[in-house]
Amino acid sequence: MYTPTAPMQRSVRTGLGILATTGAVALLYYGRIFFITVTIAAMIAFLLEPLVELFMKLRLPRGLASFLACSISLLALYLMGLGLYSEGQLMVEDLPAYSARLNELVDDAAARADRVEQEVYRTLVPRRFQEGAEPAPPAPPPNAATRAKKKKPDPLEPPPIQEVRVRPESTSLVNYLYNYLSSYYSVFLMASFVPFLVYFILSWRDHIRSRLLVMFEGDARYTIAKALDGVADMVRAYVVGNFLLGMLLSVASALIFALVKLPYWILVAPLSGFLSLIPYIGLPLALIPPLIAALPATRQPAVYVVLVASVAILHLLALNLLYPKFVGSRVHLNPLVGTLALMFWGMLWGGIGLLLAIPVTAALKAICDNVSGLRPYGRLLGD
Repeated sequence: MYTPTAPMQRSVRTGLGILATTGAVALLYYGRIFFITVTIAAMIAFLLEPLVELFMKLRLPRGLASFLACSISLLALYLMGLGLYSEGQLMVEDLPAYSARLNELVDDAAARADRVEQEVYRTLVPRRFQEGAEPAPPAPPPNAATRAKKKKPDPLEPPPIQEVRVRPESTSLVNYLYNYLSSYYSVFLMASFVPFLVYFILSWRDHIRSRLLVMFEGDARYTIAKALDGVADMVRAYVVGNFLLGMLLSVASALIFALVKLPYWILVAPLSGFLSLIPYIGLPLALIPPLIAALPATRQPAVYVVLVASVAILHLLALNLLYPKFVGSRVHLNPLVGTLALMFWGMLWGGIGLLLAIPVTAALKAICDNVSGLRPYGRLLGD
């Protein structure tokens, strides 16, 4: 009877591992909308779990406690969105002023570029070829023989081509909106499931946990329970830490923007504060809202210098001093793994992948840390 050798078994396991990894990556890519929806719902559920436990301490059943937690969260999001919407409506009314200021900046930049081009032309092109220089002496007139030689018979004029105009078919507003929104239909559909997923994850948490642990026996059951708790703690710490850091940056930005009398600082400050938390591109994104808001309000360069310097200083302080204390102490990912995770999840899931890359990778590391066979991989991902 043929028995495979150890090297052959290792080769087979390696091949199966490569095939499984390739299949998992393909599944994550083609089913990205589904997995993004489930991941966001799970993160929100982990974040609301302490509030549910607080309501349960008040002798409320878990279903009702989950409903109250979801309702309070939706109400808070609605009030926050209503405030931002009110400020945004006032900003929309001033769009003509922003448009005029942008046109002025574009015209000024075009005039400056034209002056630079003229200066370069005067410097590099010899004077005799420039406009206004003395013209070259005229050539002698050709004699009669030369004129006769150069004269050619007039070509026959082609017959006129009759113009044909195609009248485009009019498109109704309903068709335009349908064509525009149909590309986002799957995104809107999956986003509508997020509140329901959050509620069911919270209300059925104990049931799902118990049924999952029943599938394992002995030490494996304890390992799975510990891994789930580690993932929940890490995700909760990451989300809460980023939220607190974003609120701190928003308050500091609001104080600075109010001191320089920046228009719509109530709307601009939280946008700048939370955009600053996006990895790698947070600083340029955080500069966009205050600089745009300042366009029609001031023409003093000192105000723009103060805005750029303040946003940059707050970003560097948050990234180097506050982020390790608020978030880094729970994530424990080394910088190389964090960068590769941003590249990988950004490639798979686009812009939302950049936001979910760190918590998803940290959750995988938490699982590896609590499973004995995967601990070497957890140490490889760790700091």
